[in-house]
Amino acid sequence: MAADPQRGPKREMSLERIVDAAVQIADADGLGAVSMAAVAARLGYTTMSLYRYVSAKDDLIQLMQEEATGLPPESIREAKGWRARLVAAFRASVQVYLEHPWILDIPITGSPATPNSAAFMDVMLDALAETPLTDDERLAAALQVTGQARWYGTILAAYARQARERGMSPEEIAAYEDRLFATLITPEEYPALRRAVDAGVFRSEADPFQFGLDRTLDGLAAYMAERESGAPPAPSAPWHEPEAPDVAEDKRYREARKAVRDAEKALRAARKLERQALAEARQRAARTRRDT
Repeated sequence: MAADPQRGPKREMSLERIVDAAVQIADADGLGAVSMAAVAARLGYTTMSLYRYVSAKDDLIQLMQEEATGLPPESIREAKGWRARLVAAFRASVQVYLEHPWILDIPITGSPATPNSAAFMDVMLDALAETPLTDDERLAAALQVTGQARWYGTILAAYARQARERGMSPEEIAAYEDRLFATLITPEEYPALRRAVDAGVFRSEADPFQFGLDRTLDGLAAYMAERESGAPPAPSAPWHEPEAPDVAEDKRYREARKAVRDAEKALRAARKLERQALAEARQRAARTRRDT
C-alpha cells in the first residue's frame, strides 16, 4: 500500500503518523470527513506529500481499519472453554465498533485480508479447534458470531450517535421510542407489534442481542453433543449466489417489482379495513350484550 519509501527527499512524516491522523479525524467526524487533503492539513503538509507514503485513499482507509481494529485481546485465548472464548471475541469486536463506529461504514469486500482482522477470525477458529465440528462448521460458527457482533455494534453506534446529536441519554431515547411506537403502532394495523409495545419491550432492560447470541451458542452446544454421541455431520447446504436481473430485462424487472409493491400496498390496506371492520363488529356485539 505504501509507496517506495526511498523516493523523494528525506521525509519527516511516517505512514504511522498519517494513519493515526486519519483515525483521529474519523473518530471525531466520521469516515466521510477523511480525505487526503484533510489528513495532510492535520499534519501540516501538502496533499501531494501524502502520496509518497499512501498510494490512494482506499489504501489509507484499509490501513485505518487495520489500526482501529487492533489485535484481539489476549483475554480471549485465556477464557475457559469454546463458549466463553466466543463470547469474549464477540464482546471485543463490539467494543471496537463502539470506539471506532466509522468502521461500520467501510464496505465489506471479501474475507478478512489484513493481519488484525484475520487475527480475530483466527482466535475464534482456535476456540473451536477441540470441538467435534468440521472445518466448514467452525468457520460458519465464527461467521455467525462475527455477524451478530457487527449487527450489535451497528445498533449501539447508532444509538450513541443519536444520543450525542440530541443531547439525550440512552434511557431518554428508549422512553422517546416507547412513546413514539405507542402513538404510531395501532392494534388494528399491527396487532402483534402493538402487543409487544404494550408489554413494554422498548422499556425493558433485557438485552435482545445477548439473548440471540446465547441461543446461537446453545444451538452449537446441542449440535456438538449430537456429534459427540456419534451423529454424522449435518449435510452441507450448497452456496447459492442470488441472481441479479439481466441488464436487458432491467426495465421490465423494475416494472414488475413496482407492480408487486402496489399489490402489497393494496393488500395491506384491505387487511387494515378488515381489522377495523372486525373491531367495530366486536364493539357492536359488546354493546348489544350490555343493552340486553
